[in-house]
Amino acid sequence: MQKRHMMALTAACLMGLGLTTAQAQDDTFKVGLLLPMTGPFASTGKQLEAGARLYLAQNGSTVAGKKIELILRDDTSTPDVTKRLAQELVVNQKVNVLAGFGLTPLAFATAPVATQSKTPMVVMAAATSSITQASPYIVRSSFTVPQVVTALADWAYKNNIKKVVSLVTDYGPGVDSEKFFKDTFIANGGVVVETLRVPLRNPDFAPFLQKVRDAKPDALFAFVPAGVGTALMKQFTERGLDKAGIKVIAEGSVTDDDILNDMGEVALGLVTAHHYSAAHNSPQNKKFVEAFAKANNGMRPNFMAVGAYDGMRVIVEALKATQGKGDGDALLAAMKGQIFESPRGSMYIDAQTRDVVHNIYIRKVERKNGQLYNTEIETIKDVKDPGKAR
Repeated sequence: MQKRHMMALTAACLMGLGLTTAQAQDDTFKVGLLLPMTGPFASTGKQLEAGARLYLAQNGSTVAGKKIELILRDDTSTPDVTKRLAQELVVNQKVNVLAGFGLTPLAFATAPVATQSKTPMVVMAAATSSITQASPYIVRSSFTVPQVVTALADWAYKNNIKKVVSLVTDYGPGVDSEKFFKDTFIANGGVVVETLRVPLRNPDFAPFLQKVRDAKPDALFAFVPAGVGTALMKQFTERGLDKAGIKVIAEGSVTDDDILNDMGEVALGLVTAHHYSAAHNSPQNKKFVEAFAKANNGMRPNFMAVGAYDGMRVIVEALKATQGKGDGDALLAAMKGQIFESPRGSMYIDAQTRDVVHNIYIRKVERKNGQLYNTEIETIKDVKDPGKAR
């Protein structure tokens, strides 16, 4: 009798433990952050993580009775690893949202996981136009390269640059950059003398830059991933292209805020187009830059950080709108159409394309208070992704 009583008591305790665990899970909203924290793109992961954590630190991590938990995984910039980790996060960790994605191939690798599990996937960095078409559950808070390079092509032709060589990194955003810059520049009346593509892994720019010098263009148009711009500009000057009178115009990743001060004098005067600069003159951005530096040992935020910061905003506001329900379809619906003021300026998530719409800025590298900044010289408002219009 006593034994039966003990078994019943044990069973009741186990049931109670299971209930407590279930309740604990019900009170937690999990965001799986897939970021490159080691390897050649570790600086991208560092900026993304810092941006996401800053948003929660400033705005609170409890929403509609749910405690938001960030579960960080290092995908090592490897698509197969990213996909495997995404599956593990969805199946074992039961995450409500997948987020991050420092490079385009990583986003594409994860898209089927988001679709099959009906898990919203917030792309905070990757910038190839077609990413949002890879899954109906993808929402983007970063940018697209066609938004940026078409604005730059228009600016270049208006500013007496008529003959260009294009040099891009050979993967999704680079191919997009080449195509959309070239198409727009030629449509304006310009000439693209040659298109060059550099390998993504272990790039050596020297032989390509020699081809640029031989072609004698008015300018080199360049796209490289964030963090690689220093190597490009160093080799540009070492081969004397600056002395040969060749200008550089670039997609904004080349003068990434995270590395700009390390680039030195060679970067001065370099014109780029992008959606964010740490020098953006708004009260919200000044607060963001100051808070980011304070939380990260003086580090300057770049466009990756603001993509993650705004991506967390999209997730948190969706959770509020659904009153704490973690259902994937409800969250996705609440992410679409959000309009808000970001450190980058005004922006919204297009309800039809699930892509970001925001201002694009033409910037020039200038020295201010002893530091280099991308100073905005022209604004193109509310730019949609040209890649979706074709």
